[in-house]
Amino acid sequence: MARRISIFGATGSIGQSTIDLIARDPDAYEVVALSGGRNIAQLAKDAMKLRAQVAVTADENRLTELREALVGSDVQAAAGRQALIEAASRSADWVMSAIVGAAGLEPGLRALQTGATLALANKESLVCAGPLIMRTAQAHGTHILPVDSEHSAVFQALIGEDLAAVERIIITASGGAFRDWPLEDLAKATPAQAATHPNWDMGQRITIDSASMFNKALELIETKEYFGVSPDKIETVVHPESMVHALVGFNDGALMAHVGAPDMRHAIGFALHYPHRKPLPVERLDLVKLGQMSFRNPCETRWPALRLAREVMQAGGLMGAVFNAAKERALDAFIAEQISFPAMAEVVEQVLSDLSYFEGHNPAEITLDKVAEADHLARMRADEIMAR
Repeated sequence: MARRISIFGATGSIGQSTIDLIARDPDAYEVVALSGGRNIAQLAKDAMKLRAQVAVTADENRLTELREALVGSDVQAAAGRQALIEAASRSADWVMSAIVGAAGLEPGLRALQTGATLALANKESLVCAGPLIMRTAQAHGTHILPVDSEHSAVFQALIGEDLAAVERIIITASGGAFRDWPLEDLAKATPAQAATHPNWDMGQRITIDSASMFNKALELIETKEYFGVSPDKIETVVHPESMVHALVGFNDGALMAHVGAPDMRHAIGFALHYPHRKPLPVERLDLVKLGQMSFRNPCETRWPALRLAREVMQAGGLMGAVFNAAKERALDAFIAEQISFPAMAEVVEQVLSDLSYFEGHNPAEITLDKVAEADHLARMRADEIMAR
């Protein structure tokens, strides 16, 4: 019997890699819904190829364009946030959550409420509302499978292990485009330069977040929320080769590492086929050819986002939502060339300071409305700071 699946964020890099995998065995899947943003041509092409029930664009103004692109098919066209929520509410067995940013939170929650397994690539969901996400999964008896390469690696290293025996979780970071730049040159960095990654093929926003380490900062918070470990057990190391995705250290001194080529189909395929392993069309490493791998401590002067993430984890409450919202607005401004590369962290730090009253909320009382309020106020405050 074919598995019913939906892919939210289908036109992005994670969505396209997911489609690549399911298109290799189309009879095994029944596609319920695909969603995308402005790339209507790609969304329609994939929806027709996979015979999806519905294709949704997040842009309400692109509905006519989507309908025209789907002429001749049986795929239903829809647009806007409510259409996205409705699509996420449709019954499915497995749902890929790959919408970028806080916008991915509510569709992921709706999918969990239907009882679907949630393959979570939208790290902002756990950063903004980790207790709510985990509580919802437990209440509906379903599973969340991490799709970030780092968290998938940790998840795999922990299979069959006792979490109480874990001493440390080490999340690796490539360092992004500017890992070897002189610090004094960062103020002159352009969005185009920041959007070129040395190892991974990703979208513009996440690639820039990699250069600033805001992506890694989100992953540190995500690690705390998903695995339930204390912040002092979570470490980061810079690993330029991007072959070791994460390591787990145990109380007997052993380190379990997940090693593989920098290809997101590793993590996606693991989540798609879990609890089984199936062949994947990814590169097999030649360790002799690789020769060596290097590691070094991250410089928090270069990457202040890492320090800010630790402060957010210690503060708790709704500060993750504040952090992410401020980061998204600062990133918008950098892409628009309104602020410098280092100014992004400065804006986020000021917003965290100004909205510190969101600290310490009881995790059991975190709701979607409270997350939305923190998100809204943080975006407003970030805009006010940048308008000075």
